Amino acid sequence: MICLKSPDEIEKLRVANQIVVLVMKTLKGLVQPGITTQELDRVAEETILKAGGKPAFKGYRGFAHALCVSVNEEVVHGIPGPRKLKEGDIVSIDCGVSKEGFCGDHAWSFSVGIVSDEAKKLLKVGEESLYRGIEEAQVGNRLFDISVAIQTVVESNGFSVVRDFVGHGIGKELHEDPQLPNFGIKGTGIRLKAGLVLAMEPMVNAGGWEVEVLGDGWTVVTKDRKGSVHFEHSVALTEKGPDILSKW
Repeated sequence: MICLKSPDEIEKLRVANQIVVLVMKTLKGLVQPGITTQELDRVAEETILKAGGKPAFKGYRGFAHALCVSVNEEVVHGIPGPRKLKEGDIVSIDCGVSKEGFCGDHAWSFSVGIVSDEAKKLLKVGEESLYRGIEEAQVGNRLFDISVAIQTVVESNGFSVVRDFVGHGIGKELHEDPQLPNFGIKGTGIRLKAGLVLAMEPMVNAGGWEVEVLGDGWTVVTKDRKGSVHFEHSVALTEKGPDILSKW
């Protein structure tokens, strides 16, 4: 069931998302060779709690951390641990926050030091695809208009979109209807209405779109072990256009 949000509820969602933004701003300065993914997670949780929020990922289906931290060929749901980031890595950080019963969800991919030209292009295309998708989040459009916009940017640059994991609605629950794939057919899907809030999240692979889950039951990696990036914003649809709740 799709639940449209009132203006007051959208503002509460913005508050939760802005805590996630605070986390991301803090972590951006820490993403350097030598830091562990566990340390990033520790700082994130401290920042969330200090801001009066709760880590929305912690305890979700048994997940034990505030962040998902995915490096290089890891697509999403990477588990923080002793792994140290190194020069040339790409790291995707996904964070969720609950505040007064409403959720925020935002992800970004960062370069660690100097990265390859292909990695730079992958990061650029991943970010571009997200914003192109957001442009299509207009009242009266169809849901998969967003999907097609993302897919077109990605595939026209020689990359692929992950098909096994998708974006989603967000509100009092971290994951709500509708599901939002990053591929589709233009002009199909539900009609977009004001009050719909979507966590839009392209997952973009340098190689093929196929993925697999590692033995830890969480970490998703590219099947061909080529690099991947993940960008996500929580976006409210309004009569005036898309409103990025997780805007920096």
